Amino acid sequence: MGGVVSGILIVSAVIAVGFFAARLKILGPEVQGALTRTAFYITNPALLFTVVAGSDIRAALGTDAPLALLSAAIVGLLYCLLSFLFFRRPAAETAVGAMASSYANANNIGIPVSLYAVGTAQHVAPVLLVQLLVMAPFYLTVLGLASGSKISWRKVLLQPFGNPMIIASGLGVAVALTGWEAPDLLQKPIDMLAGGAVPMVLLAFGLSLAGRAPLQKGDGRTETLVATFLKIAGMPLIVWVLGRFVFGLEGQHLLASVIMAALPTAQNVFLFASPYGRGTTVARDVILCTTVLSVGALLVVAWLV
Repeated sequence: MGGVVSGILIVSAVIAVGFFAARLKILGPEVQGALTRTAFYITNPALLFTVVAGSDIRAALGTDAPLALLSAAIVGLLYCLLSFLFFRRPAAETAVGAMASSYANANNIGIPVSLYAVGTAQHVAPVLLVQLLVMAPFYLTVLGLASGSKISWRKVLLQPFGNPMIIASGLGVAVALTGWEAPDLLQKPIDMLAGGAVPMVLLAFGLSLAGRAPLQKGDGRTETLVATFLKIAGMPLIVWVLGRFVFGLEGQHLLASVIMAALPTAQNVFLFASPYGRGTTVARDVILCTTVLSVGALLVVAWLV
């Protein structure tokens, strides 16, 4: 299980660079916002286009994609129910918490972990596609509507199409389905921008950690702990039950699906929440807590399943 540990350590190292750059005052607070905006509008859309365009869309519609979507919906609804009954948080903050409890770091950590744990990364693509094409548009739409002052059907319909990451994902689907190959003069700059997406998001996240210690009272500590528990323990259990008894999975396929569910929360949750200024502290703390706890969770999953 060296891939589990190495994948976490690689991501953690880049986050630590951002953290110490802020603590040593190499980078100021304004840099975090600049990095976040750059990732949101430029580098992340380039990465999403590249990932989706190179995926087998039709194969992803098999067992893995429905399982990923159903399990994420169940976990998200559980968080929303708890928020409605106990937290009483506004819609935008509830959406961020639900996303943090169900949106896995399938790209940065999922690929190396899957390769080392089950010998293939083919189970990563369906999870990524579900998150990019279904979960991200849904939560971004909720965030956009909940953060605005006026809601209309026109705004509801047009909201997803104004987000650069959703646009990039849609273009990637079109390329994947048609088999069109972009000329080098177009694809090479996109690849260069895509290469900066992951370190830029991780650096921005590391900078945010230098501001305040996590799990502070009054910063949504209860919501953070609940979302962390749902992501690290609840989602793997739900995927195991659904995969074993509903979809009939077993062996390596079942192991791969549960490992995908036990991955920590993706930094994209923080990236999505940042432009709206809603739920960013909870997103940051859940990402940190799940990243720390995921090593043990992934090892337990590999041992049990």
